[in-house]
Amino acid sequence: MIKIEAIVREEKLEDVKSALNSIEVNGITVFQVMGCGTQKGYAETVRGSVVDVSLLPKVKFEIVVSSEEWERKVIETIQKAAFTGKIGDGKIFSYDLRGAVRIRTSETGYDALN
Repeated sequence: MIKIEAIVREEKLEDVKSALNSIEVNGITVFQVMGCGTQKGYAETVRGSVVDVSLLPKVKFEIVVSSEEWERKVIETIQKAAFTGKIGDGKIFSYDLRGAVRIRTSETGYDALN
């Protein structure tokens, strides 16, 4: 099993969800997060004072897949759906997952994903 985490622009939430749905990825978890990278935030004027905003709102997707084939498919789908070509498009991480347990039935591993 492989866990994929993708951090993307907030405005790409629906695009990424729709794209994942189109390839029949059913199990996703979505978080609203704050972060910064190369983009480094922006400056904003608040009540006449310039304020540096270094943490930007982003959306984080977590998806668990059963194989490397699905890993490639999901990563390519997210990359296409989240792409704007500008700094701040986000990052995708993937790593091996040691196990999974479905609480209701006590199923483990691949069976817990279905």
